[in-house]
Amino acid sequence: MTETSPTRLVLCADDYGLAPGVDAAIRDLIAAGRLTATSVMSLCPHWRPDAAALRELKDRADVGLHFTLTDQPPLGPMPLLAPDGRLPPLGRLMGWAYRGKLNGAAARAEIRSELSRQLDAFIQSWGGPPDHIDGHQHVHQLPGIRVAVVDALAALPGVYVRLCGEPVAAVLRRGVAVPKTLLIGGLGGGLARMARARGIPANGRFAGVYDFAGKRPFAALMPRFLDGLDDGAGGRPLVMVHPGLPDAELRRVDSLVEPRRAEYDYLRGPDFAALLERRNIRLSRFAR
Repeated sequence: MTETSPTRLVLCADDYGLAPGVDAAIRDLIAAGRLTATSVMSLCPHWRPDAAALRELKDRADVGLHFTLTDQPPLGPMPLLAPDGRLPPLGRLMGWAYRGKLNGAAARAEIRSELSRQLDAFIQSWGGPPDHIDGHQHVHQLPGIRVAVVDALAALPGVYVRLCGEPVAAVLRRGVAVPKTLLIGGLGGGLARMARARGIPANGRFAGVYDFAGKRPFAALMPRFLDGLDDGAGGRPLVMVHPGLPDAELRRVDSLVEPRRAEYDYLRGPDFAALLERRNIRLSRFAR
């Protein structure tokens, strides 16, 4: 009897650099073979001191830039987007994007300059370019931002971009945070078209969106995220996660705290390993 080849899946933890407890959890999961990618918030002060420990695991996971344009202090002056020295909340940034405020020459220049600064901060501490670029709170998909991201990717051959679109039927079958998932996926059509036109590598299927305030345990969500994923012609599937170990710094800078611990506990435990075996899924880097 011929064995079916396993589905290869990129499992990517977002927000490396946000807080020491997030960074420690992500490194532990990479070392245990439970993650194959992470995305770095290089504008956060914990990136520089925690980069060296992550470099020790560089052969075990893709490490990319988590381009951030919300809630954090930017790395340089942004008088239009961050006049008080702090980037806007997501809702405000989305409103600006869809009202055309980010398409003006001054706003475009600010976005490109901040992306360049975050890339430089990544490269200086990592010692090389990122494996991928995505966006904190998916901002890399927004009008006025995605063109800067695509231009940066085009100058970095082989660096892939995260696409967040999913077939509507798949989202409905999954039944997890359906409106939120459809919204995030719907924002990404323009980015997907631009990436294809420029020959930029990208993932295929995407999952991992849920309501962090919901009552459904993470252990019940991951099997749904893995439903129907395949490693076919559309590209390797990618699932996004947000594990972390709560600490004082995480509580200070972010409202998402206890769900990170729940994700870490599940991903580190035996039930996740058993799920992967049952589904014949092998966690993999994007190009390995």
